Amino acid sequence: MQKSSSLVLAFALLGISAPAAQPDFAAAHQEVVDTLQKFVRIDTSNPPGNETKAAEFLKAILDKEGISSEIVALDLKRGSLIARLKGSGKKKPLLLMGHTDVVGVERDKWTVDPFEGVIKDGFLYGRGSSDDKAMTTVCLEIMLILKRSNVPLDRDVIFVAEAGEEGTSQWGINFLVEKHWDKIACEFALNEGGGIVQENGRVKFVNVSTTEKVPRTLFLSAKGVSGHASRPRPDNAIAHLAAAVAKVADWQPPVRLNDTTRTYFERLAKVSPPDDAWLFTHFTDPVVGLQVQEIFRRSEKHLYYNSALRTSISPTVIKGGFRTNVIPGDALATLDVRALPDEDMDAFVRTLERVISDPAVTVTRAGGYERPATPPSRLDSEMFAALERAQQKLFPGAAVIPSMSVGATDSAQLREKGVQAYGLGSVFDDADGGSRAHGNDERIRLAGLRPFLEYLYAAVSDVAGAK
Repeated sequence: MQKSSSLVLAFALLGISAPAAQPDFAAAHQEVVDTLQKFVRIDTSNPPGNETKAAEFLKAILDKEGISSEIVALDLKRGSLIARLKGSGKKKPLLLMGHTDVVGVERDKWTVDPFEGVIKDGFLYGRGSSDDKAMTTVCLEIMLILKRSNVPLDRDVIFVAEAGEEGTSQWGINFLVEKHWDKIACEFALNEGGGIVQENGRVKFVNVSTTEKVPRTLFLSAKGVSGHASRPRPDNAIAHLAAAVAKVADWQPPVRLNDTTRTYFERLAKVSPPDDAWLFTHFTDPVVGLQVQEIFRRSEKHLYYNSALRTSISPTVIKGGFRTNVIPGDALATLDVRALPDEDMDAFVRTLERVISDPAVTVTRAGGYERPATPPSRLDSEMFAALERAQQKLFPGAAVIPSMSVGATDSAQLREKGVQAYGLGSVFDDADGGSRAHGNDERIRLAGLRPFLEYLYAAVSDVAGAK
């Protein structure tokens, strides 16, 4: 006791806080698993969402710990939760966030009940177990650990469990930014979008998303003359549309790197086997670059790399005709475009028209709300440095690799407000079949939640803790 008191006095004389006791991560991990299982059992399929049920569940946990929180909502059934741990105010707040809504399910294609939170073979199964209730639960646990340990903070730490991320951001992040920005304003944010990549039981690298592609929907429409199917017509709308879709699917927009993707491939090459490292350093080579790009395009293993190099296009829906013996007068195809953050979409549409080269086919942009395209978060920020220090502490010999998410998250709306937002995630290993996010039998590896929890705590306490 005398030694402990002397240390406290010494820290006080130096004007710094005594280090907090190391959390019991074994107990915290079990708490995460228990909370996540109950969380998954709350059906927040979007549509309709019903995220307020999840917000109330999380709020009850915070209330029990004496952490102040509130539920805000544009629609009473679609609430988002905001909680805050106060710091000294020396630095701007840090935001921890995850979303509570999930995509729908095809129940007949699941081998388990998607809303039961079944645990088997080391995984917790259920819709949202990976996307995004695990991230939300781990962020909640960080708040509990900070509060229970009385960690002194130089920054407020804000926790947001938001509604509407899966395609209906008007109920969630848009509402929070437009109507409650004062409650979530921050310098840094940690959100979904990355992951801790493991191979053969060892962490290879920590994938930190610093930017993301932007979803943009395009339509291809073809028009012809309707008529009897017994008399084939050269202006058949379906035939013209099918040819246009085939051209689009075969076309690859040019490679265009940004600071994030350039750094991503440089660092990935350093931690990869020689054969892969050669690919990652030669995809722009004037002699073999096109061959390497074709490997990325055709290989299931390398599909992410192909998408990260360029704006991508996936035909997703085709509509046309209503009877087998009637040639329809029109047909429509939907293209899911994932644009690089600085893509000029009007110019892109003009290029696509030249690729299709068919006056019977029109390319148009979908109307309505579009996620903002924003510059990448910085690689020289205090937060990114803390993420690197946490990796060095917990996963020595690995690396932090910044990446561009080819999906979309609500970090975009935060970056538009000037926030430096970074995407993180739990441990995953492709050898075990992955998380199956948005797919059937979605799951999260339970053992991977423990290192993720420790990693997130190390980064948060580093960047927000009192110095």
